[in-house]
Amino acid sequence: MAQFDLSNRGTFGSKFGIIAAAAGSAIGLGNIWRFPYITGQNGGAAFLIVYLFFVFAIGIPVMLSEFVIGRATQRNPFGAFRKLAPGKPWWLVGVLGIGAAFMILAFYGAVGGWTIEYLIQSIGNTFKGKDAAELQIMFNSFLSDPVRPVIWQLLFMAITALIVLSGVEKGIERFAKVLMPVLLVIIIILDIRSVTLPGAREGLEFLFKPDFSKINASVIFEALGQAFFSLSIGMGTLITYGSYIHKKDNLANTAVIVSLADTFIAILAGIAIFPAVFAFNIAPAVEEGLVFVTLPTIFQQLPGGYFFMLLFFVLLIIAALTSSISVLEVVVAFSVEELKIPRKKATLLATAAISVLGVMCALSWGGLSEFKILGTHFFGLLNSTSTKIFLPLGGLLIVLFVGWGYGKSKVKNELSNQGDLRSRLFKLFMFLVRFIAPIAIALVFLNGLGILKF
Repeated sequence: MAQFDLSNRGTFGSKFGIIAAAAGSAIGLGNIWRFPYITGQNGGAAFLIVYLFFVFAIGIPVMLSEFVIGRATQRNPFGAFRKLAPGKPWWLVGVLGIGAAFMILAFYGAVGGWTIEYLIQSIGNTFKGKDAAELQIMFNSFLSDPVRPVIWQLLFMAITALIVLSGVEKGIERFAKVLMPVLLVIIIILDIRSVTLPGAREGLEFLFKPDFSKINASVIFEALGQAFFSLSIGMGTLITYGSYIHKKDNLANTAVIVSLADTFIAILAGIAIFPAVFAFNIAPAVEEGLVFVTLPTIFQQLPGGYFFMLLFFVLLIIAALTSSISVLEVVVAFSVEELKIPRKKATLLATAAISVLGVMCALSWGGLSEFKILGTHFFGLLNSTSTKIFLPLGGLLIVLFVGWGYGKSKVKNELSNQGDLRSRLFKLFMFLVRFIAPIAIALVFLNGLGILKF
């Protein structure tokens, strides 16, 4: 098979571009939608402390492992493992990552469509005068509609494809460099409004004043799982983005900054939400309805709530897009480099194929609500399979490869830029990758499958 011409391969054009794109991949609905309600369900500040520990002890080493594989090979996940371990079955890890990306973007695109619907509803101020029960009915009615979820899902995928079509530097990097600062500004504005509400102090105490008696095995595993999935580990995005990083850039610094940015945005989302939740006497553990039911209830009670509601749903769309373009790029890079399909055609084909699955996900509460596989609808099947099997298994195999299969000296050379940089924490990194991360990820994996219960 002919080799892909690396001279025609895209790269990130600047250090800020690398950070913005990689942080955008990690920062998504998981930070702004999932993190607050998971924190609310698991004791607030106590959960946050455990979560932060796992981000640094597990998340950063695994992210760095993916960057090492990507930059060392300048390939997509499949091609990277085939190059580093020729003749061995490690390429199956790449297949897992590409498969996970394909499934994740299918249901993620459906959720991205929900954010477009809610922005439009916000513009029309259709939430005005409705209580939480009415907003829940409104949300359920939208999900079961046979047309609107599909239209918005296809529009979301089309926007994602347009960005990826433009390439790495002119599309993904340029988009991330603009929208990541916008995302930060919007969430800070929402934070300022939230903390100035009467009664906001109780929400801040819930988020930052820990009650360590709330920490149990369930909280620990939820925190590890949230840290793992929030950083986009295991689906090939960080291997793909790592392959676009210049050889002169510091991989360790990049991984730390991206992880800090991802965690910072998640905490800012908590600051935006919990003071408002407590100010209006709403339970913090409200599960998935927090964004689409509870927050519209709160916004219409705020002075200037219409403006802040618009800002919030713009924020959700931006977060969703910065992640979706990174996931689509995994499939496109594989198609271009391994199947030798031109980038434009590869993007269109990948988008079309993923959108077919995405339409089925969007109809999971509507026209396909009776269609069940293993007792669940299509959206739930892809969500569960990718997040409980593909991602943790992929992450586990990645750290095992870097820790035991690739070679200690090769890893050190890549992290030190062939000896140009000092690698003072290299021994700690290898210890975490060889022992701590595999055990922790394996426990999350087995716990998620129900094989082990803690």
